[in-house]
Amino acid sequence: MTDRIGAPGTGLSRREFIAATGTTGALAAAGCAAPASSVDDTGRTENLSAAQQSDLPTTSPPEVVQVDEQGNQVTLGTQPAVHQAHPLETMGGPVELPRVWAFQADDGPLSVPAPILRTTEGEDMEVTLDNTNGQRPHTVHFHGVTKQWKDDGVPTTTGITVEPGEKHTYEIPANVPGTHLYHCHFQTHRHIDMGMYGIFRVDPKDYEPADKEYFMTVKEWDSRLNKMMAGQDASYSPRDRQPDVFTVNGKVAPRTLHPEDGSPLIVEQGDTVRVHFVNGGYMSHPLHIHNHRFERVEKDGGVIPEAARHEMDVTNVAPAERHTIEFEADADPGIYLMHCHKVNHVMNGNFYPGGMLTGVVYKEVMDTDIFANLMEYAGYEV
Repeated sequence: MTDRIGAPGTGLSRREFIAATGTTGALAAAGCAAPASSVDDTGRTENLSAAQQSDLPTTSPPEVVQVDEQGNQVTLGTQPAVHQAHPLETMGGPVELPRVWAFQADDGPLSVPAPILRTTEGEDMEVTLDNTNGQRPHTVHFHGVTKQWKDDGVPTTTGITVEPGEKHTYEIPANVPGTHLYHCHFQTHRHIDMGMYGIFRVDPKDYEPADKEYFMTVKEWDSRLNKMMAGQDASYSPRDRQPDVFTVNGKVAPRTLHPEDGSPLIVEQGDTVRVHFVNGGYMSHPLHIHNHRFERVEKDGGVIPEAARHEMDVTNVAPAERHTIEFEADADPGIYLMHCHKVNHVMNGNFYPGGMLTGVVYKEVMDTDIFANLMEYAGYEV
């Protein structure tokens, strides 16, 4: 488990967080009941044995994997899992996707979104898709970089499909610096909606990190698909998609504010903050940060010239787009929301607020009663 607190990136350490709150924070326990069957890609029910069913794991938050520090090699495993977007009854919960198909990097945890694969320009990667534990065919397609035809990850145009029980290695160049996306490209409309998407980051050779740097993937879900794949009484068609769950890094508010399971942007007064937004879904999401003006400095792996930048407080991220923003943590220290401004996306069912919402949290206010209340809603014991 990473020692970082907050969204994936370079937030506070656990020790710094505990010191700021004056507590000995502990994760709240959350149980889940696994469903009894799943459905394959054609809609046929696939019954799982009791042993298989009881062994279904629960997903974890995505972790950053520094591929260039481990010999430029990474293995992506895949496995069915249960995904708890928010396990408690607070603020419209619990919200659960009873079946997802999750990636894991090497021996790390299964996660939705998938692990964040990070490398440096020129440090080409070998990515092995290990479908040993998978229940259905998969591939991996990487956006942004220029690669050989055979490594494009599209089964219909490359002839390469990784069947259950098989492995395949892709050679992925790190030749386009920036923030990119990767996902399964087998029956893409369904496999992305089952959780098979993640961030691929290529740092330029002369990269200068910010004081705080975070990765945030937003996505909307039609939970009927996840229920149908779990064998529950639900019917889904991609042509009649009706999203009802809206996540930041796989969680809905208030779980998004959980320091370890969620994705708060934890900052200190005077920090330069860099946030990589990625849209893993099929709808546009206008993302707004309260009380902070930011500049968009990268888009889809391209650096925006300084002459074209301007201050803004909303950036509309279309499907598969990547926007990198920067701002100064120069506001009155407090807790400020970051959310989609399609306000019905900031709901859990009929409950508002919820959904696609997290926050910018200043370290200076972590010892307040308001912060403690938010932690209680999120399920973090302080």
